[in-house]
Amino acid sequence: MTPEELLTHADGLLRGLMPGVGGCWPRACVWLLRLAVERGLDRYWAAVLPEAADCPMRPQLLLLPRYIGTEAAQRARQVWPDLSRAAHHHPYEAAPSAVELRCWHDRVVTVLADLACPRPVSRGSGGSASR
Repeated sequence: MTPEELLTHADGLLRGLMPGVGGCWPRACVWLLRLAVERGLDRYWAAVLPEAADCPMRPQLLLLPRYIGTEAAQRARQVWPDLSRAAHHHPYEAAPSAVELRCWHDRVVTVLADLACPRPVSRGSGGSASR
């Protein structure tokens, strides 16, 4: 599934359009959103720096400021850990609320938009991204 398809399914869960998921819909939504971010990064790195796709998620997130800019990278570096924490269920924790999930959904939409517009990168000695 593409990141966009995963977002569509997450949106369907948030709108209550997927019958039969019962009380597990908030966690399912979190996993769909997290997977959308991960697939978006996979697609981005495949186009920009294929060797980065083999790295674990944290190093990929640490590379982002150089490639997509500080603000866009910060958005990805905030939403992925939030989703990761929410995805790991503990029986003493409440599931995320619909409001929280909608906020994450909107943030993932923005992150995917950031990743869809790769900027050329200067490979010179300065190591900064150019516009």
